[in-house]
Amino acid sequence: MSPSALPVPALSPATTLPADPAATLVGRVFLPAVDGPAVVAVRGHDLVDVTATFPTVRDLCETADPAAALAAASGPSVGALADVLANTPPDVRDPQRLWLLAPIDLQAVKAAGVTFPISMIERVIEERARGNPAAADAIRADIVRIVGDDLAALKPGSPAAMALKAALIEQGMWSQYLEVGIGPDAEIFSKAQVLASVGTGMDAGLHPISTWNNPEPEVVLAIASDGRIVGATLGNDVNLRDVEGRSALLLSKAKDNNASSAIGPFLRLFDAGFGLDDVRRMTLTLTVEGPEGFRLDGASDMAKIARDPADLVAQMIGRHHQYPDGAVLFLGTLFAPTKDRDAPGQGFTHKLGDIVTIASPELGSLVSRMRLSTECEPWTYGPGRLMRNLAARGLLGA
Repeated sequence: MSPSALPVPALSPATTLPADPAATLVGRVFLPAVDGPAVVAVRGHDLVDVTATFPTVRDLCETADPAAALAAASGPSVGALADVLANTPPDVRDPQRLWLLAPIDLQAVKAAGVTFPISMIERVIEERARGNPAAADAIRADIVRIVGDDLAALKPGSPAAMALKAALIEQGMWSQYLEVGIGPDAEIFSKAQVLASVGTGMDAGLHPISTWNNPEPEVVLAIASDGRIVGATLGNDVNLRDVEGRSALLLSKAKDNNASSAIGPFLRLFDAGFGLDDVRRMTLTLTVEGPEGFRLDGASDMAKIARDPADLVAQMIGRHHQYPDGAVLFLGTLFAPTKDRDAPGQGFTHKLGDIVTIASPELGSLVSRMRLSTECEPWTYGPGRLMRNLAARGLLGA
């Protein structure tokens, strides 16, 4: 940790869990004694190991009713949630004790981009500024003058959206980001490799080449292989604005780096008390606390999304594209920070050691500390190692 970096705040059940004590929550912990993960159900403030029934979260999500299946599963307690949370941040972790992992495993990690009008405008700014934050304000004013700043009622792919597209072309303002923002086809991309996501209390990674970047607070949906949406959690789709701004072809370099996908704290499964309509109404809050005393507060209101979550899932999975182990999908964000952090006109960018908290009453809170991806814990536990570990534990039966 750099001398100026803040420590990860102490995690507790009170600050981590959803407000609803009846929420059906599944997660994963690392068990040092067996050098592998366990799938755990949150029962009150205890964690119950259900790995004997569901070796992976993927297996649970593939059942006909994951929430009911988790509620019916039994197993031994692996410990108190408070103790596991306290041992999760890397600075204070005892490697002989349990710690929390991201709540997904074999699912593909996908993300939808430019799903909110404000984020669409910001992507156009990145593109036209060629990754230079100093040019952003003037370009922003020019684009808002032509497009306006209230596109919430504009349905992508509609006749009105196509008319706007034609008008923008006439003004010389067309962009590939406006294409996916108001055109018929959503931007769906691969965010991270299977098992590469980090959980709450962990360091999140910024590629060392980036000097203009920001967090992206998002809802992440869990989708079974047959296309059913079975649950939701929180995510930080860490974004390198300068890298993607230089060229959209650098999207994978901007998005897929060590520890750049943060997901958690738990996957809340859909049941009688929580479903997709609740996701549609959700508001996420975001706080960035810097080592120099800087603070940024923001929010992302899911009611303002331009493409319905179910429509985004349908564009991701179907007869045109299968995911045998299911997938998770970041839904995009309304949050696009423009507040100056250092010099006027320079806008916002992370400093190493920033503490980012993404929260909602329905899903709890996801806490990340920002570090260089080269300084975060290296990702070494891939699918091959997981399969060998589960096999050695006798958990891969018929």
